[in-house]
Amino acid sequence: MNTAHSTDHKTHLRNKNLSCKDRVNYFLSNIEKKKHLNVFLSVYDNEARERAELIDAKIQHGTAGKLAGLVIGLKDVLSYKDHPLQASSKILNGYTCQYTATAVQRLLDEDAIIIGRQNCDEFAMGSSNENSAFGPVLNDIDNTRVAGGSSGGSAVAVMADLCDISIGSDTGGSVRQPAAFCGVIGLKPTYSRISRYGLIAYGSSFDCIGIFSKTIEDNALVLETIAGADEFDSTVSHRVVPKFTEEINSQINRKFRIAYMRDTLESDSLQSEIKNSIYATLDALKASGHEVEPIDFKWNEYVLPTYYILATAEASSNLSRYDGVRYGYRTAKPADLHSLYKKTRSEGFGKEVQRRIMLGTFVLSASYYDAYYNKAQKVRRMIRDAIKKIFESYDFIVLPTTPTTAFKLGEHTKNPVEMYLADLYSVQANVAGVPAISIPCGQDANNLPIGIQLMADDFEEAKLFQLSEIILNLNVN
Repeated sequence: MNTAHSTDHKTHLRNKNLSCKDRVNYFLSNIEKKKHLNVFLSVYDNEARERAELIDAKIQHGTAGKLAGLVIGLKDVLSYKDHPLQASSKILNGYTCQYTATAVQRLLDEDAIIIGRQNCDEFAMGSSNENSAFGPVLNDIDNTRVAGGSSGGSAVAVMADLCDISIGSDTGGSVRQPAAFCGVIGLKPTYSRISRYGLIAYGSSFDCIGIFSKTIEDNALVLETIAGADEFDSTVSHRVVPKFTEEINSQINRKFRIAYMRDTLESDSLQSEIKNSIYATLDALKASGHEVEPIDFKWNEYVLPTYYILATAEASSNLSRYDGVRYGYRTAKPADLHSLYKKTRSEGFGKEVQRRIMLGTFVLSASYYDAYYNKAQKVRRMIRDAIKKIFESYDFIVLPTTPTTAFKLGEHTKNPVEMYLADLYSVQANVAGVPAISIPCGQDANNLPIGIQLMADDFEEAKLFQLSEIILNLNVN
């Protein structure tokens, strides 16, 4: 194991046999070697080295924060003052952040080092990272396959050892799905657990900042750092944030009640190797004394359409601000104000973003508002109530993270519905607003990672970390 690996970063820094600057140089070297993966849109090399030197001095004087030496990449949807931000879109060409996102500022306050911004699907809309204006991110295991999306660059950065942690966003699975494709840990916390101030909005009632890591401990450490109340976000929870790192092993001998969605595992659309791997994990949990039972969830067929109706409606509203007037891309020779708007948005937005804006505008139109948008809101409430009802009897719900392992580049780009189905199992947590995590769960015949997904009740991320640690220690696959 390389001494720059995130699992050991605190030990090495404490023993003074590895400096922050050493770690930054290690990751910068890896980024250069793996440029073909197309992960980073900007690399803050000089800035990261200078910050590393300052933090090394803090460590020497015993004044360093709890994230000292942790090297972090940011998905290109998070604001970092005086740095570029584009949501991987042409329409934000030339834009520089005027402020720093709350989550990012809290990382900096604890002496984390930001190494760069990472490629993603344009405006976080996609399941393969093929919608970026800067080209697709490649999977490090097999460069002919996708990284997942929309936070594909963030997942590959952790997978390929280009940074310790990546901060992404999850609107319908955009952290968990690429985490599964890349064999890393991906957490979507409870909606409102982390402030969204400074996060470019896609679907505001779904958007969550999420965390990629190689270890549960690192994930927990970052969550307890960035979560909590924020005066700049009126929707964020004011609940006290637990010390997640202290709670990971606090229930090590507890026997949990675990439900798994039988219809998701028996679906014809689920790759057989994923099915077998998850069943093997469930059997091992049962053998360890946990209560494991199948459940039927009658709402599953409604979850994906409900999500896409509501998320596209919110996208239509949120993306109306990108008009070429105040910042970003502007068409070259508009005839009048109307053509300025029309041409700027037609030329600046990619095809998938245009598609979702059109869908959202359609469901919000006067003729269809009640038939689609209002009805979807009611169904969303029913889905959340049904999920919450399950948690009255069980600690967790288990289901696949994805229907398949990482698919080939270009395999689904001609059929949007096929691409949307990649989110089949990940949107439940966003529609219900509950926390969920994807952790590695074996490999298929092509050595591609498999992910297993765990959902828990509102604000029970500590329990997610506890069961994740148990599963990762089972050594089933």
